[in-house]
Amino acid sequence: MAGIVNVNVEEGVAVVTIDRPEALNALNDETLAGLEGAFHALNIDRSIRAVILTGTGKAFVAGADVKAMAGFSPLEARSFAQRGQRVFNLIEDFPHPVIAAINGFALGGGCELAMACDLRIASEKARAGQPEVKLGTMPGFGGTQRLPRILGRSAAKYLLFTGEIIDAQRALELGLFNEVVAPDQLMPRCLEIARTIAARAPIAVSYAKAAVNQGTDATLGHGLSHEAELFAQTFATADQKAGMLAFLEKRDDVVFHGI
Repeated sequence: MAGIVNVNVEEGVAVVTIDRPEALNALNDETLAGLEGAFHALNIDRSIRAVILTGTGKAFVAGADVKAMAGFSPLEARSFAQRGQRVFNLIEDFPHPVIAAINGFALGGGCELAMACDLRIASEKARAGQPEVKLGTMPGFGGTQRLPRILGRSAAKYLLFTGEIIDAQRALELGLFNEVVAPDQLMPRCLEIARTIAARAPIAVSYAKAAVNQGTDATLGHGLSHEAELFAQTFATADQKAGMLAFLEKRDDVVFHGI
């Protein structure tokens, strides 16, 4: 039976869909629980090579559920923020690439959710921003931390302080979105990217993601040391041997098995 968060897996690519269109896929406790459960389940599925995360209707995720938050005490607000951060960290730390297919509004918690993904591919109809200051509050699911890391401090502060909502082209120019495509090309393009990733050596891709994520918050020296260690570990895999042998033999028929 369909739920708020649905998962479909085909040929190593999982599509995770938030299905709460009547609330523009707004994040509440049930939605966060659905996302958490979905990514925990995918984490133990050895067939997964890439994930696409999207929403139904005209929104990716329009934000956190204001109806649910309006009466929060400070303690309840802290608990909600910490829960959202835990779920988004789970997505950011997922061992395989996660692609946000941004079909519409990605505002507040929705923008924060998209930023927890590795790649952000957007429809021309997409809109993004952190408008929390218009509601008398501020981002709580990682927006003040991930946005500066993606855009740089100055551009991030502008969006955080003004609450401005930007269109897809502006988000692309700032570097928030990786690509912008026609609405009917969004899922085909995301599937194309996901299948390309799925055809690569999964251990190597996973290690590359870990090196980037962990190195970003480390000194250059520590990041380089970690990179060298992960690079060395790929040489203990069958995929490295198969990939390099195919290259030397000028073959393009190599199949990676994640071992």
